[in-house]
Amino acid sequence: MDVLKVAVIGCGGISNVHLDSINSSKQARLIAVCDIDQERAKEKAKMYQVPYYFDYRQVLDLELDAVHICTSHYTHVEIALAAIRKGIAVLTEKPMATKLVDADAMIAAAKDSQVPLGVIFQNRYNHSSIVVKDIVETSQLGKLLGCRMAVHWFRNDAYYDTSDWRGSWITEGGGALINQSIHTVDLMQWIMGDVESLQASIANRGHRSIEVEDVVEASLRFKNGAVGSLYATTCYSYNADILLEIHGELGVAIIEADQAVIRINGEPAKIIQPSKDNQFLGKSYWGASHGTQITKFYTSLLTKSPVEIDGKAGRKALEIVKAIYYSGDTGQAVTFPYQEDLGFLPNPLTPSRKA
Repeated sequence: MDVLKVAVIGCGGISNVHLDSINSSKQARLIAVCDIDQERAKEKAKMYQVPYYFDYRQVLDLELDAVHICTSHYTHVEIALAAIRKGIAVLTEKPMATKLVDADAMIAAAKDSQVPLGVIFQNRYNHSSIVVKDIVETSQLGKLLGCRMAVHWFRNDAYYDTSDWRGSWITEGGGALINQSIHTVDLMQWIMGDVESLQASIANRGHRSIEVEDVVEASLRFKNGAVGSLYATTCYSYNADILLEIHGELGVAIIEADQAVIRINGEPAKIIQPSKDNQFLGKSYWGASHGTQITKFYTSLLTKSPVEIDGKAGRKALEIVKAIYYSGDTGQAVTFPYQEDLGFLPNPLTPSRKA
């Protein structure tokens, strides 16, 4: 297998970074696109000169090596399981699912069928993230004491009103946390380690047409004894740079957007700039490492080596997100591992026009 034959299912905004990465790849060839929105499917097919489909099942009947899933959150599990059953490798956008039981089904199916499953968390491949991860793992910050993450973004009512799946606990799985903030949650747990417990609150303060949260805060305790503070909102005035600070006995490492500032033992701050090799393929706040993760995924398929960010890795951030929703809905603290009750759904935070 010299060149992988791949397809993209879902032609919304995030598909652009996948399609551009495939188009510039020497490892893969795009052979089809698919979307239930016929105009979007036709537009992308014309742009990339490939056939289009409106039903993902028709795409999976093609001779494929891998499929990129860029659809609405709640559809990921159905499409992924169908692809895995056909022996087609899966690279799915975040979140991998809206329920932990669905994520577990995807992981089990991939393991049983020995089919690669990857989950997009591209910011792990940012140069700043890699440097901070190494600083922590080599104990340059000393014993970890705490971390804080903040996401202050803007989403207007039209963002939700023009979508048939956003803003719903069932179809989106949540709001500001599971959609806009899960990348930063993933970076936090990837660098800090496993969470031991948390308590959270969720609210809707600025989007009356949706039932999910647009503000969330949580206090966390990690298994290494460090504490954490999480805050995320889509009620801000613009999409500000995300912030993730790691605090140790010897100093701090702060990630803002794609750069980092390291301060250790009172020495002059060290600035870690983004890699010049990565170029933005989409919106700047998505980061610039989609292409890197896609290339690494393809390399794992071609060399038959393990996928770096596989289903188990992708599940970790989802578990934290779901635990925060449970705590925010019930007012109870949550200990890990978190076992999500089958059928649990947070209560609507506002009377939703979409209900």
